[in-house]
Amino acid sequence: MSGANDFAKLTIKPDGGQDILVLFNPNSYTISKSVTWNAGQASEGKNHTKIQLNAPPLTFGGGGSRQLSMELFFDVTEQPGKDVRDDTDQIAMLTRIGRERKNKDPPWCTVVWGAPRTPKGDFPFRGVVSSLTQKFTLFNSHGTPIRATLNVTFTEYLDPKDDKLQTDPDYTVHIIKRGDTLSSVAGKMYGDPARWRAIADRNDIDDPIHLEIGRRLGIPDVGE
Repeated sequence: MSGANDFAKLTIKPDGGQDILVLFNPNSYTISKSVTWNAGQASEGKNHTKIQLNAPPLTFGGGGSRQLSMELFFDVTEQPGKDVRDDTDQIAMLTRIGRERKNKDPPWCTVVWGAPRTPKGDFPFRGVVSSLTQKFTLFNSHGTPIRATLNVTFTEYLDPKDDKLQTDPDYTVHIIKRGDTLSSVAGKMYGDPARWRAIADRNDIDDPIHLEIGRRLGIPDVGE
């Protein structure tokens, strides 16, 4: 029979530090992301009459970092003499400069919860603590806090090179597997096996059939 300990615990993994295992998994979490769109001016026709639109045309101005927000609950009422800040301070330290760290900045963290769903899924989530509110709600007879709620927000960090590989077709990479040919790769990447020569030219390949397993192929953008 499965017990409570069988549930995957949300874990915060600071770079170069000890893993932080939360006492209780959050009941919910929120992923938010801002996207900038700039309003332009409607163009004018030959007669210099401004085109009437219900809304101005928009141009993409860039995306902001994703943010992961959650509420974490801490309770040590069943542990006599325990101070809940012994646990919450581990998260609070993620917002502070540390002399023991090379650049002294607050550390990057990876938030892990359960098995990864897709390469672009919610977890693991890598970023920094950008907002933290601690609320202590229960105290023992000595005034020591024994229950707390933390509202924490992580702002995502994406490695520029990895992000470029994901978003710019000219930087797309395919790693050769057993059985791959340039035609099969072109069929997978472009939907057209006949476009294999663009990949061959980009990677200086003379033999499109016999490829080295494990080699990284740059996949150029061939347009429509």
